[in-house]
Amino acid sequence: MHTTPFQTVILAAGKGKRMKNPDLPKVMYKVNGKPMVDHVVELAHKLGSLSVIAIVGFKREVVIDHLREAFGNEVTFAVQEEQLGTGHAVMQIEQMLKDFNGDVLVLSGDVPLLTEKTMRQLLKKHQESGAVMTVLTAKINDPTGYGRIIRLSDGHVDRIAEEKDAAPEEKKIDEINSGIYVFKCKELFDALHHLSPENAQHEYYLTDVLGYFAHHGMRVSAVLAKHFDEIRGVNTVDQLSEAEKALQTNNEVFGS
Repeated sequence: MHTTPFQTVILAAGKGKRMKNPDLPKVMYKVNGKPMVDHVVELAHKLGSLSVIAIVGFKREVVIDHLREAFGNEVTFAVQEEQLGTGHAVMQIEQMLKDFNGDVLVLSGDVPLLTEKTMRQLLKKHQESGAVMTVLTAKINDPTGYGRIIRLSDGHVDRIAEEKDAAPEEKKIDEINSGIYVFKCKELFDALHHLSPENAQHEYYLTDVLGYFAHHGMRVSAVLAKHFDEIRGVNTVDQLSEAEKALQTNNEVFGS
């Protein structure tokens, strides 16, 4: 099967406010002996990404210096001066990808346990479904704090309801957004131009592009990860320990 070429964007601008060291960018905390962001860059390379762009912000010189030393010229950088949300972060690479006609894979620098198998399924579903956007999702017993996946009757995604903006009925949904996506490049940037920060956080959510796609009758599909641990994000010291434990105890999934 012919596969669409894709570029990978890694969101790596965050502060990690709830971590123990205020001077260390969140993606530089180590899981299994190496910074979380290294796991993510290595995954992009395994998947055959044409290039890897890291969007950096807080203490960016620390992240840039480290990735240059670890990966040479294989990673390029874009700067998010102010952290105004995930949608705003991706806007920073529009010029870099303005002539690119393939797909854009969006990974998060603080989600280090994604497997190659699951990500290949995501890329395959995106291509076969003809969707403009494909979301990686997971099911979790307590979905509090996560964006909920609101599906249409045909299984495609209608929208993602963020915790702060979700209705009581929507909060009961146990399928959550991982923050990992594949987009058609041109459609992604068309949609980003129509975002507004009118929400509880006053930020530009990348998830809000769904509204634009839905309004224009464009399909958004989803792939359910088998294991929640894969999409486990790290925002606190406790979550760092949980990620480490998941990596060490679940050899069957993570192959470590």
